This record gives sequence, structure tokens and C-alpha cells, in this order.
Amino acid sequence: MGEHKPVERTPSGVALAGGGPLGGIYEVGALVALDEALRGLRRTDCDVFVGVSSGAFFASGLANGLSPREMHARFIETTEHDDPFEPEVLLKLAMREYGKRIATLPRLFTSALGDYLRGNSKQRAIESFQRLSKALPNGIFDSTPIRRYLQRLAATPGLTDDFRELKRKLFIIATDLDTSSLVTFGAPGFDHVPISRAVEASAALPGYFPPVKIDGRHYVDGALLKTLHASAALKEGVKLLFAINPLVPYKAELQLPETEAKSLADEGLVAVLSQMFRSLIYSRMKVGMERYRHQYPDADIVLFEPRRDDHEMFFTNVFSYADRRRLCEHAYQQTREDLLRRAASLKPVLARHGIALDEAVLRDKSRTLMQKDEEAPRLQTILENLSETLGRLEPMLHVNEEPA
Repeated sequence: MGEHKPVERTPSGVALAGGGPLGGIYEVGALVALDEALRGLRRTDCDVFVGVSSGAFFASGLANGLSPREMHARFIETTEHDDPFEPEVLLKLAMREYGKRIATLPRLFTSALGDYLRGNSKQRAIESFQRLSKALPNGIFDSTPIRRYLQRLAATPGLTDDFRELKRKLFIIATDLDTSSLVTFGAPGFDHVPISRAVEASAALPGYFPPVKIDGRHYVDGALLKTLHASAALKEGVKLLFAINPLVPYKAELQLPETEAKSLADEGLVAVLSQMFRSLIYSRMKVGMERYRHQYPDADIVLFEPRRDDHEMFFTNVFSYADRRRLCEHAYQQTREDLLRRAASLKPVLARHGIALDEAVLRDKSRTLMQKDEEAPRLQTILENLSETLGRLEPMLHVNEEPA
């Protein structure tokens, strides 16, 4: 009998959707889990990377050769680097934007007052002074510190801020504000834009960050029009695409039986708006995935996302970065469970592309992203309980013991 020839690895890619800081944290945990469990392909060895919104941040890291573990240490733990990514980077007020808008107030007020004096009704007054809304800032926080951090990171030997210098293809998706059309930074005609600038534009969620001006055009969050934009990778000939979508609508009725499912209406406006936003992008993604299956029938798309009943992922603030360690560990363990649960269906798909699923790694309960100092208290508690139990058992063992 002849020997079986190993299956050659086919072109592969990674597509990361948006979801604010919470979404990015989830993606890091999921990426580490994938890197550990898949044999034959590391995430940094993929051929094409696509990032939208916060996903652009980590897609650019993978394309630059930063492993998921390294990104976890730099962006989640933040204690092992001289220049870590701190939460404060996301919370700097857009003072320049505020100043620019305040400077327009005198002109706007004079114009509104003149228009009001020429009117003769209350409705006219409302219409006249409504123009003062132009003085409101386009965003609360400043995205410039994010870009500067990425520029400093790219200055590290072996990394780059230039799409054209990457060994792998990287596509960052943003939305042209004035035409509501998608722009793919990294593609021909848009690959001269620095990666850091493209990421800043893709993550500029309206209202949170001001639009980012590039070559005379204003760009905002790429997730406004598409959730994953997997087609950017599939058009490049990718046959195996790992896609991660961190935001899914919540389904309370899927909770455990002992947990009473409450209506999201009882949780207030934020929960209602979050459910609406997640439902919109989720339904759009589902339509896109179905279209990809018809347009690229020879490509396999493996999607990872939180469970619909994941209370923690839904009720944590999308823009929260404070509890990043716990949330990243949660995503890591959830992805490991997902891989093990889907092992029977995933293994033949991965095998077609020369990749194996290591179930032994997934069954190893000792694996964690938590630091040793964070695990120590838990271990100490376990040892104390064990010592107490042994102390209780010892007298019982000598009850029936006969004297020598």
C-alpha cells in the first residue's frame, strides 16, 4: 500500500469584526484558543487578514507578526512591556474638536439671532436656533492617542506601519462619511495610507470618535456597512477563513433552567439599544455569510462567536476595558469549549486544508490566560479546603484500628 501524501496547506485568512473594546478583548481570547488548538497553522502564518473597527486593531497586529499570546500580554495584561496599551488611551477627550466647534458659536448665534428677528412665530424661532446644533462636537473622545500608540508599536524592529512592507496581505475597512461607501485600506490605491491611520479611521465610531480625515476625505467606522467584510479575503483566493464576530443578540430564554429569564425591557434603555444594535449587525452578517457560500462554494468559513445566552458578553459595557483580564479569560475558555463541542464537524473541514484539531489541548482543564499571581489565591483556597478535609478524615481512619 502506498503512503498517504500530506495535504498541502491551502491559502488561509482571518477576518475580525468590530465590537468596541469589549469585542477586541473577546477576539484576543478567541485567537489564543485557536492558536493553541490548531496544529499545522499559526494565526500569524495566514495569508490574508481583514479587520473592521476594533477588529482592525488586532488584524494589523497579526499581519505584523504579533502572535495572539504576545497581543494578550501587551494589550490585556499590559504589565510586561515598557509601553503597554492602557485604558486611558481610549478615554482622552477630543479637546481640539471641542475647541473647533466652540469657535463657531459666535457666528452661528449671530446668524440664528438675525434669522429669528426676521421671523414672526415660535416655529420660526425653533428653526432659527436649531442651527446651533452645528456647534456640537463630532465625537466625545480623541482617537489620535490610538494612532500614536500604533505608530510607536510599528517602530519596533521587525514591524511596520506600511501596508506595502508587510509579508502578508492586510485589509482595513472604513466607511467614507460623505458617500456612505466602503473603502478598503491596503488595497491598490489605498495602500499608501499608514496602517495606524487606517485603523484609526476604521474604529472611528460616530459620536464616540470624530471622523478621521485622510487625503481630504472623512472616514468613520467600517462596521456601519459590513460586519466582517470577509469578501476582501475570499477575493484574494483564501480557501479557509477563520472569522470572529464578538457581538451577537442576547436570547434570555436560552439560559439555564434554574435562571429566571427576564425581559430586556426591565434592564433599561442601554440594554434595549444594545440588543437593537447587535440584532442589526448580526442579521446583516448572516445575510453576508449566506452570500459568501454561494459566491465562493470552494471556500470554508469557520465562524466563532459568543453563545446567544452569554450573559457576561451582553451585559458588560461594550466600551469597557477595565475588566479586560476576566473577559479575555472568559472568551478564551468559551472558544475552547466551542472547539471541543464542534470537533466532529470541524475536523474534516480543517483536514481538507492540512490542519488538525488537538483535542487533548482542549480537554486540558489547567490551561488559562490568568497570571500566576491571580491564580495563587484560588490555589491557596483549594489547598486549605483539602487540608481541612484530610483533617476530618484522619480520626475516622483510626476508629477501627486495632492496637499493636
